Amino acid sequence: MSPLLRPKPPEFDTNLDSDFGPQVSNARLSLSELNNPTTNVRSFLVIFQTILATGLIFHALSTQAAESAASKKAPEWELKDTEGKVVKSSDFAGKVVILDFWATWCPPCKAEIPGFIELQKKYGDKGLVVVGVSLDEQGPAVVKPFMQQFGMNYPVVMGDEKITQDFGGVAAIPTTFIIDKNGNIAAKHVGYAPKETFEKEITPLL
Repeated sequence: MSPLLRPKPPEFDTNLDSDFGPQVSNARLSLSELNNPTTNVRSFLVIFQTILATGLIFHALSTQAAESAASKKAPEWELKDTEGKVVKSSDFAGKVVILDFWATWCPPCKAEIPGFIELQKKYGDKGLVVVGVSLDEQGPAVVKPFMQQFGMNYPVVMGDEKITQDFGGVAAIPTTFIIDKNGNIAAKHVGYAPKETFEKEITPLL
């Protein structure tokens, strides 16, 4: 993903004892212990249990976040496209919307665009609309030629600070929301996601 604001990288505590407790600490073995088959099996089980527990915790947190996002109503918005025409979220009422916050200078954003073009072609007549929200500071002057170059077949509006705040703050791009026919946020992605991921999420909503 391409950060809008480049934060200082997080600092990680390298003390495994303090972060994960005695199980990981006990997994540190001497060379003599490593030569003992019983010790090898025991250490493998300890490490496996630790990895499994960590994965379950991560999955639970991810599921909780997804459920929270899915229960939220998508904010209404009103912006202008590259021609200066007013476009409103209500224009897409009753449709499944892929709302993509992006910019022309963002490599992972560019990587997603061919997939969005394909999805719009394949599902546009079934009730899908992809909407790009450009966060380019230079505005239509850079977005219009970019759209022509890439053959973008879906609407693009010029984003502002209000819409990024209304959607909970867009700290990095691409950030993409899947909005169902009832105007509820069904999914959210921060960073690049392949076309197959979006297709899997929109198909049940159409």
